[in-house]
Amino acid sequence: MERGDETAGVTPRFLARLFSTIPVERLAEHARAHTLRRALRAHDLIAVGLGTMIGGGIFTTIGPGVQKAGPAIIVAFLLAGSASLFAALAYAELGAMVPVAGSAYTYAYATLGQIVAWIIGWDLILEYGVSAAPVAQQFSASLQDALRGCGIVLPHWAQTAHLAITSSWIDWSHTQIDLIGASFVLVLSALLALGISETAISNNVFVVVKIGALVVFVIAGLSLFHPQNLAPFAPLGWGKLSFGASGNGIIPAAALVFFTYIGFDTATTTAEETRAPQRDIPIGVIGSLAIGTLIYCSVATVLVGVVPWKQIDPNAPLLAAIAPLHNPFVSWAITVGILAGTTTVALTSLLGQTRIFYVMARDGMLPPFVSAVHPRFKTPARMTMLTGIVVAVLTLIVPLDALLELVNIGTFSAFIIVCAGVIWLRYKRPELERPFRSPLVPLFPLCGIVLSLFLSTVGLGPLTWLRFIVWLAVGLTIYFAYGFRNARLT
Repeated sequence: MERGDETAGVTPRFLARLFSTIPVERLAEHARAHTLRRALRAHDLIAVGLGTMIGGGIFTTIGPGVQKAGPAIIVAFLLAGSASLFAALAYAELGAMVPVAGSAYTYAYATLGQIVAWIIGWDLILEYGVSAAPVAQQFSASLQDALRGCGIVLPHWAQTAHLAITSSWIDWSHTQIDLIGASFVLVLSALLALGISETAISNNVFVVVKIGALVVFVIAGLSLFHPQNLAPFAPLGWGKLSFGASGNGIIPAAALVFFTYIGFDTATTTAEETRAPQRDIPIGVIGSLAIGTLIYCSVATVLVGVVPWKQIDPNAPLLAAIAPLHNPFVSWAITVGILAGTTTVALTSLLGQTRIFYVMARDGMLPPFVSAVHPRFKTPARMTMLTGIVVAVLTLIVPLDALLELVNIGTFSAFIIVCAGVIWLRYKRPELERPFRSPLVPLFPLCGIVLSLFLSTVGLGPLTWLRFIVWLAVGLTIYFAYGFRNARLT
């Protein structure tokens, strides 16, 4: 063979490997040969989704959102929820048809190819792993505020994460650490390593507590509700509809509050720990999104009806809104709700991240020791603790507020891939059994793709996109250095 012929043969093989897929039937074999303990039911999956969705975001994001949209923040929540609904239907179909841990990573591998799966798996680190650190820091701040009210104050060096960097090195004498936040992550990681049943029970309890706190706010706020505060309803309009538009309006507010919807798809990462995944995953995904949307719109309506939108405190909107009641029970209920909310978000985020790493390692994309399952606990305990240590270190010393901007764009990309995967499989493999079928395909998945693209390009600034490109470049470097060479070919 001449050199030109040899080179010509390399490129097709390279591309074939790059876009190789795992047949759905092979994925079903993985599910049947599971080694994780199947203990979760439909209500557990709804709680897992709500555990990731309803957390610190609703307590903190709603204030800045009102500043951007006024009373029309309700429309912003509905718009972000619509984008999530179309994606949720796609997740429900693929989750029931491919009941394997890994969520969007697994679905991309089954439909669009290995490199797309890696990119989505890499992006999901933003949604799950990285986002757990600032959530833990928020838990720490809320707990310290509560302790301060009781006269307990931590030393200055242990209160918050602050990495003091000079022109040449790190100034450790002026660096602060978040001791409570880091310890919090390690405790949650140990709980995850002990077992999925223990994790589910703890998460269910905290979900009930935080939803109860929001119900208390709604009931208490109704006594202060003034309908005239809702007019004018959309004082800032829809906002500037151009790439990277920032500022005020319903569209920028929708892109901001979309952060509160992130997490309903976490239920799909526990597919191999669910007793009846074909039935329970659609219930968990759609049920958590529906309940979460109802709670968000209720809280937003009461908030803008209690306080004129220009006077809402962006830092503590709910506590400030019910302050005129002078009711200690209501104030403490919201504080406890914030603590419970951040606990479930961090817990389920770590859960989702470890299960995605577990499946990627099983596929050969990551070193095999990552997928080792503990013989007694039936969890990927080693990977769970390694992930917990990394997140704890980030929580300890690195302020990650800027990285939170990447969480939305990473999730938007996962939504787009999952919606595209549903369309691809409907036309490529129409004969496959689908326990749950998304209605109006390809219309609904296309709506999910268009809305996700719209909100990400209009609502997120150029700097966020630049950071996202850098993140992808790092991920692709790791992929070609290890994943491409070691991934199992089918």
